[in-house]
This record gives sequence, C-alpha cells and structure tokens, in this order.
Amino acid sequence: MSLDLYARIEPYLDFQEEVYTLHNAFLEQVITKDRTNVLDLGCGQGDFLKNLELNEIQYLGIDLSNEQIAICKEKDLNAQCINLCDLEEQFDCITAIFDVINYIPSKDLDQLFQCAYDRLEEGGYFIFDVNSYFGFDEIAQGTLSIDLDEKFINIDAIFEKNILTTQITLFEKKNDLYEKEQSSISQYFHSKEFLTKYLKKAKFKIEQIKDFYLHNDQEPDKLIFICKK
Repeated sequence: MSLDLYARIEPYLDFQEEVYTLHNAFLEQVITKDRTNVLDLGCGQGDFLKNLELNEIQYLGIDLSNEQIAICKEKDLNAQCINLCDLEEQFDCITAIFDVINYIPSKDLDQLFQCAYDRLEEGGYFIFDVNSYFGFDEIAQGTLSIDLDEKFINIDAIFEKNILTTQITLFEKKNDLYEKEQSSISQYFHSKEFLTKYLKKAKFKIEQIKDFYLHNDQEPDKLIFICKK
C-alpha cells in the first residue's frame, strides 16, 4: 500500500474543517497535559506540526510516505521518513491523528503499541484516534469525484469484512494528453475491546476513551484514546 498518490490529491479534498476540529482536540490535550516534546506519528503534510510550532512546542513528525515528508520539508517543518520502531529518541507525548492507527493491520498493532511505549518517557502520553464502526460503515464508504481544469480525481471506498478499501484514480493532463494513475488504500476497523487488550499488553494505562463526533452529530464516528506510560 502506498500513500504517495493520496498525498498528491489530498490538497483537493474538502476536509479542512474536519482537520481543524480534530487537530484542535489533540492540541488541547497536548497543552492541558503540559507536553513539551511531541512525536506526531503519521504526520502527513505537517498541519499538526505547524500547530505545535506556533505554540512553541518541540516536535518531530514521522511518516512512511516520502511524498508527505517532502511536503513537510518544503514548509521547513521538522519531519523524517522513518519507522517508529527505528527511532532512538524519547518523547513526552506521541500523537497519531486522523485514522493513522486504522492504516495498521491488526497483526501489526502489537509491535506498534510496544514501540510507542518504548519511545515515551515515563509518564508520557500516547494519544490517538480511530474510526468507529459507524464511521466506517456510514461515513467513510462511498464515491467522490472531483473535476478540475487539468485533473480528474475519483475515489471509491467500500467497507467489507471490517476493511475499508479505497481505490484512487487520478487523470492528469500532460502535454495535451491525460495520464492515468491508480492506487488502493486499506484501512482496518479495530474495536474498542481489541485496542484496549493490546494497549494493556504494552503496559499502557488507558486514562480515557472519548467519543468524538467529527462528521455528524448522530453517533460518534471516532474514538480518541488517551493512554499513559
């Protein structure tokens, strides 16, 4: 799975309001818990890093997409293309925002949570969000088409057997011809009970699991986990 194509179309998706709302919720947690050295896991194009910078909070962003990290560096943000488990530094807070944990298959969460625990200072916080079942089934799946002057983007998302498979197709005009690119992204539903089990296995203390209404006011489409080492 590659997120590089998604990185290129992300600026054309109309999610700015949702990003702002979720980032504010995370920033509030960082500030109220007096965190001063934050690792943002799956930092994407660095919007949350910019918020940390504006609040004079020391940070590092990491992502496995070279395309995303290149955009961060163009913004002069402190970011690296590196796996969490390969880091040696420790932090007093790790964040993973906007579905990052949902991109991790269930079989790999055990190692991810353990690496997050090991990269935290004693008393540090691991704060992340995941999509609820309602968020996947009722909000995330569907089709979206975006027709621009020299680009056409089609996104088709299907949620089956607890996996959201998103097919991205980009037609981009180059030298009077349109080139076609495609990529598929998978996201995985993780139940509250499953996540709790593996967080406790990694020795995290779960302080709170917050229902979060990001895209609607009917049912929570996200959960925010606040965990402490």
